[in-house]
Amino acid sequence: MMKNIMMPQPHEILNVLKETQAEYTFRVACDAATQHGQFFMLSIPKIGEAPISVSGKGQGYVEFTIRKVGRLTEGVFGLKAGDTLFMRGPYGNAFPVEQFENKNLVFITGGTGLAPVRTLINHFYDHPEICKSVYLISGFKDVDAVLFTDDIRRFQERFHMTATLDNTAAPGFETGLVTEHIKKIPFASFDDFNVVVVGPPIMMHFSAMELIANGVDESKIWVSFERKMSCAVGKCGHCKINETYVCLEGPVFNYVKAKELLD
Repeated sequence: MMKNIMMPQPHEILNVLKETQAEYTFRVACDAATQHGQFFMLSIPKIGEAPISVSGKGQGYVEFTIRKVGRLTEGVFGLKAGDTLFMRGPYGNAFPVEQFENKNLVFITGGTGLAPVRTLINHFYDHPEICKSVYLISGFKDVDAVLFTDDIRRFQERFHMTATLDNTAAPGFETGLVTEHIKKIPFASFDDFNVVVVGPPIMMHFSAMELIANGVDESKIWVSFERKMSCAVGKCGHCKINETYVCLEGPVFNYVKAKELLD
């Protein structure tokens, strides 16, 4: 009997961690093999369904960091450990990890954009021998919007990390948008490198412009975005931009392609 790829399956919520007033991380029982950058479609019967990137994974579980922005996410915020969340996936492509190995890596994230690259950053945290260096710029609106505070402390100890707040000051944080800190990265000293940029579309656009202004070739920039994905299997057309189905060809894109897709 053929498996229905559109049929969500029930999964138990193992743990719920409050990150901020608006964002929670849900750890869900799941044995599916996922790659860095992929997403699942999460749903609650009679309420709705939404694409959410994997923000953490381990033996027998995946994690999703969810922001309260609509009917589905409002419903998800009412769930607790032991409750059931319906899921299908994983979907989409992944970051080209093998291309990143033995090079210098730069991550630039805005707000919840840290979530889709968190497993990738942790991969290089756990295997420091497979890359030359890691530079990380993570921007948040203010101190109350900071995600993954324990991770940020770990990353600051091992990586060249700048955590920054848009226009306020707090201990351990710089001030200013992420674009203002890009010029501090010593691109000229790298023999080979890749840059991953994830955040709101406008943040990714201006970060890419600033990277290019600092001598970074477009082909070295990678982005991820969950644009209007609805079915996740290329059938509904909601996420289609020109001839590109974001759910099938993305959510990870090289900037050479992504610059045509970013609104």
